[in-house]
Amino acid sequence: MLKREYYLKKIRDFYHINSLIKILCGLRRSGKSVILQQIIEEIKESGVEEDHILYINFESLDYADITNAIQLNNYIKSFVKDKKTYYVFLDEIQKVDEFEKAINSLRVTSQFSIFITGSNSKMTFLELSTDLSGRYVSFRINPLSFKEVVKITNTKKEKYFDLLLDIFEWGTLPQRFSFSNDASKENYVRDVYDSILLKDVVDRLGITDITSFNKILQYVLETETREFSVTNVLDYLDKNDNKVATDTLYKYLEALCSTFIVNRVYRYDINGKAVLKSLNKFYATDLGVKKIKTNSKEINYSQAFENLIYNELIKKGYEVFIGKTKEGEIDFIASKNNDIKYIQACYDLTNEETRNRELGAFDSISDNYPKYVISTNKENYSQKGVQHINIFDFLMNDAF
Repeated sequence: MLKREYYLKKIRDFYHINSLIKILCGLRRSGKSVILQQIIEEIKESGVEEDHILYINFESLDYADITNAIQLNNYIKSFVKDKKTYYVFLDEIQKVDEFEKAINSLRVTSQFSIFITGSNSKMTFLELSTDLSGRYVSFRINPLSFKEVVKITNTKKEKYFDLLLDIFEWGTLPQRFSFSNDASKENYVRDVYDSILLKDVVDRLGITDITSFNKILQYVLETETREFSVTNVLDYLDKNDNKVATDTLYKYLEALCSTFIVNRVYRYDINGKAVLKSLNKFYATDLGVKKIKTNSKEINYSQAFENLIYNELIKKGYEVFIGKTKEGEIDFIASKNNDIKYIQACYDLTNEETRNRELGAFDSISDNYPKYVISTNKENYSQKGVQHINIFDFLMNDAF
């Protein structure tokens, strides 16, 4: 089993802090439960007795009778036999009604170190805001990074490009690497999406017009990396006999983001120094899900490449925006701890016209923040203060 050290090292400092709830959120099957199990093992190794560790997976029928906050609170407290700290792990807790009230009740006793996971961002950012505002730390868990895939597949450097193309097609959900043939990979990814659709979109968010929901997702994924236009998507739906109201469209887009199927990226006006709420873009959390929800049989390498770089920047802890300049745009502005980077993503820089366009995208930017172009090319195309980075150096280097 791959030890997801990148996430564990972020969470370790909070293992024994009872005053803060530890929340792991992200796309279904992205590896949250595995990380919980790895945390449990590390806590055991630190000397905590096994009877002071409680793990509940709410996907299991064994806990189907725990449906509300009072039942959850009483069940957990029934295990308490002394005044020592109890470590409580609650997997996919969003299935419990008003679970946040139980969590808050347990937290105030100072006897519980609580870890929870969920597959819906509303759980952390909206529902918890009332009862647990300022009393939790959250960690976004993504599907495997390229570097993690290299480890689990034992891929040698000379095969990195083949692995990259495989990821473009099937994504990086951990379990999909258990399958060797394309039909099995596709079936698995479809099962994951169907699980999201049923458990998070229909059951939890109450969206019942699945046809329109899927059409909107298809449009978003097929046009990702392009500016998103509400008018265009409404026209697209109308032409496909799926007319929806504007407020319904916004509701469905929010559902796509809150279930981590896609990520919304806002534009930032570099000259005006302001975040723009219009003309944003969307990127798929997992490229395998994108494959099964679009009609094209051919992979758009440029789109997949840009999407992969966005996901890697998020994994590396950056807040990411699309950069608006006086003359056009920059693919990404990545910001972390006052460290700002401008980034262009280009699959292939071999063509001189392409190279001039990508490198010239920074010309109207007058500040001195570092500027990068990332491509698959091995040849170094750095010039005029713009650094060219090979994609594999970027993906394999945690220090970017």
